[in-house]
Amino acid sequence: MNYEIKQHDKFKYLEEGEGEPLMLLHGLFGALSNFADLVEHFRHTHKVIVPLLPLFDLDLFHTSVGGLEKHVHRFIETMDYQNIHLLGNSLGGHVALVHTLKHPERVKTLTLTGSSGLFENGMGDTYPKRGDKEYIRKKTELTFYDPAVATEELVNEVFEITNNRIKVIKIIALAKSAIRNNLGEELNQIKQPTLLVWGQNDIITPPFVAEEFHKLIPNSDLHFIDKCGHAPMMEVPQAFNKILEEFLAKH
Repeated sequence: MNYEIKQHDKFKYLEEGEGEPLMLLHGLFGALSNFADLVEHFRHTHKVIVPLLPLFDLDLFHTSVGGLEKHVHRFIETMDYQNIHLLGNSLGGHVALVHTLKHPERVKTLTLTGSSGLFENGMGDTYPKRGDKEYIRKKTELTFYDPAVATEELVNEVFEITNNRIKVIKIIALAKSAIRNNLGEELNQIKQPTLLVWGQNDIITPPFVAEEFHKLIPNSDLHFIDKCGHAPMMEVPQAFNKILEEFLAKH
């Protein structure tokens, strides 16, 4: 299903449906396609919002987890969203965590899936070999338990990014920023009900990371999904949506 990308001020975003805001933050190689099933499912009960994070549009100094969080904060303030159910995957989870710690007043619940913020094995840890599509394919497949989820279209999206020298520099800057920005000491300050949904076979943020988040975030529920990697909402959307739906219904 094709959704319209809206623009307001300097913000590009998708907004579908009515109800309490459910805001989705994508990861480092993320795109709207990552959330297709989630948007389709929840637009009947919530106002589903996906801001396009300016991964490659910030100057190098602000190309960081903090820079992305500032963008999200300005977006929320500009649009005046209240009672937000904030959800982030991978780097998007990290941004969601920083935002919830800095500006808790508008966040009603927090959902993390494959989030960085404590530990991650990233694609940005080594300089991606430009022009080597097979290398990119293998790296993209590692995101999932089932390599078939890394469709040709998805591999092409990642390949296009890694073939651009400036984008590669920014990916590495973001990946390094995520590693430096460890939130272990602060997570006990999160008061919002928090849902953790993790792939049992996630090798980028392995299951022990989810257990650590669960231990450190006071009001958190942890669900593992078997035969699933780093992006449950893409790989097993029905199972993911069911867990999220039950959590949101409680809050």
